[in-house]
Amino acid sequence: MQQIFTVTGMTCGHCEKAVTQAIRSIDPQAQVRIDRTQDRVEVESSQPREALAGAIAEEGYQVQA
Repeated sequence: MQQIFTVTGMTCGHCEKAVTQAIRSIDPQAQVRIDRTQDRVEVESSQPREALAGAIAEEGYQVQA
């Protein structure tokens, strides 16, 4: 299932890596596409949206619904 998050605070490649790793800590098979310029994170995962958003937030990024 594709889920799209608006994530603010990502400014560099390290940020993208941190967000990707956070998502994959919940779902190692997740497909993650990030567009920093649009504050957009697309995730293909069967995990609950709340769990994925929580993992991103734990890395220090703001996640909007």
